[in-house]
Amino acid sequence: MPVYKDKNGTWYVMTRCDDWQGQRKQKCKRGFKTKREAQDWERRFLLQQGGDLDMLFKDFYKLYEQDMKARLKQNTWEHKACVIKSKILPYFGEKSMKDIQARDVLTWQNELLRHRDKHGKPYSETYLKNLHNQLSCIFNHAVRYYDLSTNPAAKAGSIGVKNAKEMNFWTKDEYMKFSEVMMDKPISFYAFEMLYWCGIRLGELLALTTADFDFKNRKLRINKSYQRLKGQDVITEPKTKKSNRTIEMPDFLCEEMQEYFSMLYDQKPDERIFPISKSYLHHEMDRGVKATGLKRIRIHDLRHSHVSLLIELGFSAVAIADRVGHESIEITYRYAHLFPSKQAEMANRLGELKKGGDFNVSKES
Repeated sequence: MPVYKDKNGTWYVMTRCDDWQGQRKQKCKRGFKTKREAQDWERRFLLQQGGDLDMLFKDFYKLYEQDMKARLKQNTWEHKACVIKSKILPYFGEKSMKDIQARDVLTWQNELLRHRDKHGKPYSETYLKNLHNQLSCIFNHAVRYYDLSTNPAAKAGSIGVKNAKEMNFWTKDEYMKFSEVMMDKPISFYAFEMLYWCGIRLGELLALTTADFDFKNRKLRINKSYQRLKGQDVITEPKTKKSNRTIEMPDFLCEEMQEYFSMLYDQKPDERIFPISKSYLHHEMDRGVKATGLKRIRIHDLRHSHVSLLIELGFSAVAIADRVGHESIEITYRYAHLFPSKQAEMANRLGELKKGGDFNVSKES
């Protein structure tokens, strides 16, 4: 379709395309300064509509966004889009999808590996892994749905390591020392009590309402998560399907939370019982660490602290996974160094078997 000059001297495109129902629709795009800009936009638009991988990477990203945004939680998509726009589009945006090779990905990876911030620190291993994964997801989408022959990111190989951050946690005695200095602010004290003794995620904590508690049966229902996105409070489903769960609380925690509820004025069943921000709790953590001299851990490390406490008490990976909303294999993998080693017992029993002596198979695994 030709392009046209507007009355104000700019150029516009008038073209037709099929919508998602297969119906023919007219598309008009105005405001181009030159005829060439209008023609370039029209060519890219038609390539995009036809799924032709001669299109630029930045144009394919728009298709990817259309295909994926509605399928993901809002906070998940916001994080993904931020990473892509800041670290991927600036490098690959003007390249044709079909022309991007594994060597281009390697060059991009090397730039990331060489990066240093103003303090001389490189990107973390976890962040590098995430960046590569986001790029690979886009190419996988092109392979699966738009007939790209290969994924150059997969061919180049990954960088970084998943969950590379050091896992810190507090012992029970360390947490008790911290909780004592939090007692001057009830909302902080009870929030940290829930995080440590239930092992819930921060977003799960901030989404809790009075309706989620069943004190008679000591049950806590986890079925939502809180996020602050673009200045708005957003309640979403929990992180994973496994995260939808019911936790049994110890008696003392039931009593504490009933005390806290008695302090709330005119609380509605669907209102958040902790109407605070994540940054508020980070500041409170700083305050408690400063007052006690404890090592600084992240808010999320209270979840690790809960898991390590349960391991110390002798609970299995399966039981712990059900409580914290993980797959048992992930608990086994991430916390393997905390579980008691059975290697000596295994070696001794194998030795008994070789000798032909009495041998009883252990029920433990």
